[in-house]
Amino acid sequence: MTSYEVVRRAIEFQRPERIPIMFDSLGMDDTRWVGVDVGKGWTPIALGADEWGCVWTTPPEGSGITNMGQVTGHPLRSLDDLDSVSWPDPADAYRYEVTASQLSDLEAAGGSKYITAGRGFVFFERMHFLYGMDNLFVAMHEEPQRVHELAERVIDFPIRLVQELGRRFPGRLHGFSMTDDWGTQEATFVRIPMWREFFKEGYTRLFKAIHEAGMHVWMHSCGHVNDVIGEWIECGVDVVNLQQPRNLGIEEIGRRYRGRVCFSSLCDIQATLPFGTEQEIREEARLLLEHWATPEGGFILADYGDGNAIGVPLEKKHIMLDEFLRLAAPGVTIPRSE
Repeated sequence: MTSYEVVRRAIEFQRPERIPIMFDSLGMDDTRWVGVDVGKGWTPIALGADEWGCVWTTPPEGSGITNMGQVTGHPLRSLDDLDSVSWPDPADAYRYEVTASQLSDLEAAGGSKYITAGRGFVFFERMHFLYGMDNLFVAMHEEPQRVHELAERVIDFPIRLVQELGRRFPGRLHGFSMTDDWGTQEATFVRIPMWREFFKEGYTRLFKAIHEAGMHVWMHSCGHVNDVIGEWIECGVDVVNLQQPRNLGIEEIGRRYRGRVCFSSLCDIQATLPFGTEQEIREEARLLLEHWATPEGGFILADYGDGNAIGVPLEKKHIMLDEFLRLAAPGVTIPRSE
């Protein structure tokens, strides 16, 4: 069974012969990623600005802190100024030159991997990057119609982007991956009725467009997003990437959603991996497979994707991967290059 088939069958609950692995840091990955570029001729309007005009502040060089930073400059001063933003053009052909090149390289190498493209900060995050989180939450109460207008402007970009990907690369891309962090450590940022009012229709349209383009929907979210997972399932999500299973509650998430969606996860990146013992790491791997996976599929073991920035040494990743392979991928071993 090829890597592509293993991943596809896990997502579609069609009994893969083992769990899929996304652990490039240890030399094991059933997937490959292809990029989508910024628009042609784009230049930052300020130091640290992205294509939308949102200005990022990153940790100073030499600080010993490695992360993507956060948006500290929001281009929207008022929701009356939506026309003042230079909205990126998803139809710009230049964006897809790198996609075509990387796809061709993978295909020329005779690859049999599951191939994903994607976009970070796809909806809610982009809205508060543009306007500021506090401003956005206040506006949901005081200017709901304007928030709906902002949401429509923002969600139009990824919808049209996946339509372009489907048109330009039919059958060659298998999944579209996105991020929207929706939770604090304790709860979703907004109550579910408000989430439904402002976001559900947009996610539903986006997920439908991804499916129509021939791809699975992959959604990453950090935080305590227990309730909103069910909303994503209703919208049509295929894979949810969750990296804090202890925060969520392994048993609770399994009870509510096992068999209804494919999980892309690993041992908890805030608790178990940085601070747990070997026995605790192995036990959590077992619990995740017991409560989140099914005999038909529904689980993908995926690394955090941020190197060692969260303070997890490779030896702990080896322990975790060893246990997952022992339990759910018989005959597969970790390539040891050291």
